[in-house]
Amino acid sequence: MRTFLRTADGVAIDSVYEPGGVVYDPGKVVYESAGEGSRKGSGNAVPGDSQGLVFVIAHGFTGDADRPHVRRVAQVFARYGAVVTFSFRGHGRSGGRSTVGDREVLDLAAAVAWARELGHTRVITVGFSMGGSVVLRHAALHAGDVDAVVSVSAPARWFYRGTAPMRRLHWLVTRPSGRLVGRYGLRTRIHHRQWDPVPLSPTEAVPRIAPTPLLVVHGDQDAYFPLDHPRMLADAAGEHGELWVEHGMGHAENAAPEPLLRRIGDWAVARAG
Repeated sequence: MRTFLRTADGVAIDSVYEPGGVVYDPGKVVYESAGEGSRKGSGNAVPGDSQGLVFVIAHGFTGDADRPHVRRVAQVFARYGAVVTFSFRGHGRSGGRSTVGDREVLDLAAAVAWARELGHTRVITVGFSMGGSVVLRHAALHAGDVDAVVSVSAPARWFYRGTAPMRRLHWLVTRPSGRLVGRYGLRTRIHHRQWDPVPLSPTEAVPRIAPTPLLVVHGDQDAYFPLDHPRMLADAAGEHGELWVEHGMGHAENAAPEPLLRRIGDWAVARAG
């Protein structure tokens, strides 16, 4: 089932719901509900028993709900429960412009609320890179809205430029020519305004998540954020957090192998059960 959700600040967010065990087909058309006010969408997923576990997946910067790496992640987690994927503002079919992790917390909040409206009693948020920082801030700012949090390849602090990929990303976000590349080359519309105020940092957010279970996952070959980032997050989490450093893994969804995604699924079921 596919629809557009409306965020608290009025942005339309392209969102997809898949009951557990369903493989999403973007070529088919379904309707969310019958009668007046029904919303047209794409996909072969029609909700049956909507009770129980749902994974809400927050993709990385320049991703969207239709990207192959996002669909692959969704297919693995669909073995454990229902799945909600969505495109952050400024990405894919969603409206608005990307604020690179700031107001995206409102996009995630809309997706989590939708999962609850569909009747799910256990909600796990799983975020990658930018999405990894968003799930941390969302859980800190919306206590009790989720039952477990998984943050993969996330930064620990803002404005990090210590690696070549992050210096390229800062050029993309801060320069007019970079934003043009983002818009036409990466299908990502980036807001020109700087953060004001600067949002809560990931390390500041993490202590506020307790007692909700938290899993931090990071690859030891991550070219964007070195291992001091996940270690800072784990230190900030203290006893309520868990850290997995994955040997040979790079950055975010593209680098996450299926066995790792299955282990994350097992962890989430155990913690949110």
